Amino acid sequence: MFKVGDKVVYPMHGAGVIQAIEEKEVLGEKQSYYIMKLPIGEMKVMIPVTSSERVGLRPVIDAKEVDNVVKVLKAHSGKMSTNWNRRYRANLEKIKSGNIYEVAEVVRNLWLRDKEKGLSTGERKMLDSARQILISELVLAKNMEESAANEMLEKILA
Repeated sequence: MFKVGDKVVYPMHGAGVIQAIEEKEVLGEKQSYYIMKLPIGEMKVMIPVTSSERVGLRPVIDAKEVDNVVKVLKAHSGKMSTNWNRRYRANLEKIKSGNIYEVAEVVRNLWLRDKEKGLSTGERKMLDSARQILISELVLAKNMEESAANEMLEKILA
């Protein structure tokens, strides 16, 4: 169980800080919810405490693990399907996993593909979303500003 102040990652949304744990009645059922504030976009998310494990809520990586993320970003791209639909589904599964290394792979691979052949609108949106998820975790892991995390990512991928 997480507590107020914990830095956590909610797959498909990104990293944030648990601001409160509140009991709310939703559809006639009382439950405890984590109230999570995302640093990017100033969004708040309510996550039922009982389903937090099932949805993949996990602690933010520590500053040392950021080095491993950087290694993934610098590595040569893995084999990607040439079929747009298969590639899109595989990347979506990686993002949904909530695994920072898989999200970093998606960012790297789509970034490289964009440089080589360009991206479709769907893949461009996916790249933007994966970047935001990755940046939100880097911001909290390294206690840095969003602009600094963005800059760091640009330099790594350049």
